[in-house]
Amino acid sequence: MSHAESPGGKSNPVGMAIAIAVGTLMLVVGIILLAKYAVGTHSVGKDTKAATPEAVTERIAPVAKLAVEGGPAVAASVSAPPAPAVASVVSTAPAGKVDGKSTYDTACLACHAAGVAGAPKVGDKLAWGARIKAGNAALYAAAIKGKGAMPAKGGNTTLSDEAVKAAVDYMLAQSK
Repeated sequence: MSHAESPGGKSNPVGMAIAIAVGTLMLVVGIILLAKYAVGTHSVGKDTKAATPEAVTERIAPVAKLAVEGGPAVAASVSAPPAPAVASVVSTAPAGKVDGKSTYDTACLACHAAGVAGAPKVGDKLAWGARIKAGNAALYAAAIKGKGAMPAKGGNTTLSDEAVKAAVDYMLAQSK
């Protein structure tokens, strides 16, 4: 015999309404307690310092920075907002004669020395063979505009086209 039926076998609408109300109340109390438990386990709401911009910047700062030999020094300060990765390592060539090796060392070395994302390694005659056959104009265009996983100008859009061409010439000279 259920709680909603009277002893005579007839349904009891008042008893059913009470059972629904009690069940709903228990559900609401359970949700409130669960929400308080979930919020209470995090300290951000209790610690106002944790939400400051300086604290957030410190938590999301990079663990390490890349410094290329011969390139500009990279500051080790964690409290300052991190600079864009390419801008902290790559510098533009001075006016006048463009040094292909310098541009290669700052913009191209990271990928072309290790063969990252399919980049042909400098000195690998087999990998450069088909590219050399395509001609310098095609290589210059790919390096300046980007191709596949390689971004335009090696990711440093401040480089002049001449600097990129000089870097391509340097890599070709090392790979013939």
